[in-house]
Amino acid sequence: MTSIPPLRDPTAAGNPLIPRQDWDRAPWNRWTFQHVRDLLPTMPVLRGAGPASILPTDLQDIEAITFVAEGRACTVGSFLESNYADGFLVLHGGKIAVERYMNGMTPRTQHLSQSVAKSVVGTVAGILIDRRVVDPAALLTHYLPELEATAYRGATVQHVLDMTSGVVFDETYTTLDSHMAQLDVASGWKDRRNPNWPTNVWDLILSLKDLECPHGTSFRYRSIETDVLSFVLQRAAATPLAELVSRELWAPMGAEEDAYFTVDAAGYALGDGGFNATLRDYARFALLHLRGGEIDGKRIVSNEWLAGTRFGADPTLFGGIYQEVLPAGAYHNQFWIEDTARGVYMARGVFGQLIYIDPVADFAAIVLSSWPEFVSTTRMRTALAAVRAIRGALGS
Repeated sequence: MTSIPPLRDPTAAGNPLIPRQDWDRAPWNRWTFQHVRDLLPTMPVLRGAGPASILPTDLQDIEAITFVAEGRACTVGSFLESNYADGFLVLHGGKIAVERYMNGMTPRTQHLSQSVAKSVVGTVAGILIDRRVVDPAALLTHYLPELEATAYRGATVQHVLDMTSGVVFDETYTTLDSHMAQLDVASGWKDRRNPNWPTNVWDLILSLKDLECPHGTSFRYRSIETDVLSFVLQRAAATPLAELVSRELWAPMGAEEDAYFTVDAAGYALGDGGFNATLRDYARFALLHLRGGEIDGKRIVSNEWLAGTRFGADPTLFGGIYQEVLPAGAYHNQFWIEDTARGVYMARGVFGQLIYIDPVADFAAIVLSSWPEFVSTTRMRTALAAVRAIRGALGS
């Protein structure tokens, strides 16, 4: 395997400009995923005035660990060199066992998380559910009566937490007229190709009028569901999303650096994929989950809600293409469940973002990447095989 060279700074003199419509595509994403605020409007998620929570270090040599992926023998070192990784961190026993920065990334670099953001929003939902600010069994229209005129009529908050509404939303990333293409435009990530498309995320939600199946009968991955959830949280807490994440999660867990969201033309922080943070702060988020919702002695989210996330999914709703990566998987509360028996769960995002959480082993791994593809079954299965091999070598 050969290593992947970093993309030179496209903003430097003599280098080509980043094309507006392709800033998040290869090869540009090798640079842009670490510089999103240089390209798009953003809103900070403040870390607050308190001290950063402690992350002890006990570094281990993991380069030579071997594993088999897709029928091929690999080492962890070759995986990191060849799989477009930008940052890689492993927690074991509450300590950093591995911390690697590649492709120009540094400890203070904020990296785009893509759909890992969904699990950040899902965790904040858990906090508000614990506090009874939000009722997961309530109809969405209880909080957002405007949705009565959409296909979300009759769906509950839990349906969007689990992405089991029956609303038609075409998630195809490479189709120019899909709902996902419209979401790129509505979120401010891309310029409008069609003058009739919604100009902000809320208006896109209001435009969804069609059902493909009854609510609650099947898991279909729909990024817009996280945005619907985000609007519920904002309405229920009377607080904008970025401020809500700061107040309820980022500051209390002792983040070391501010994070930030991209925002649309109406000022909405993109809950489904616009979150950016440092590698170590993603690790603190993982540690919070490993510690059952507590960090540095501070309770942030209940262990009951986290246990419900790990073990409360209905795997019969999960199938089709999703089982190519997670054959025994499920989806619940904005997290992917690897194994409903062991309760390993994860946050995942396109282009290779991953937070893998195994409370039984007291183990977590964070991979920040800039793959050339939106999704790759081969790359994701390889990443999971590498993570599991490290877990096994560390004695978990």
